[in-house]
Amino acid sequence: MPTQLEMARDTMLRISHQYSCKEGDRFKLSKGELKMLLQESHQPVIIGKLQKDPQMVAKIVLDLDANKSNKVDFNEFVIMVAALTVACNDYFVEQLKKKGKLSSKLI
Repeated sequence: MPTQLEMARDTMLRISHQYSCKEGDRFKLSKGELKMLLQESHQPVIIGKLQKDPQMVAKIVLDLDANKSNKVDFNEFVIMVAALTVACNDYFVEQLKKKGKLSSKLI
């Protein structure tokens, strides 16, 4: 039986390839594929930001695109997921602090 970490890894691989195969290079996310991924897999906060700033996806690609391919490869995708995960963790920790419920065991 796979561990939770193995399942998380497999999910990242599956999601990346599910979206990257829609157009062009099947191993890299185009701006359109990345926008679709963000719209379909995130909370209304991100969708709202995408609607307010039509250039948001282009800015994300520019920030992530270490090899200047104008696409997001798997390594760059992992960096994005990690950054989103850190932001979510920071948000939840801050909410717990505000409520005075921060303990050594969060989950």
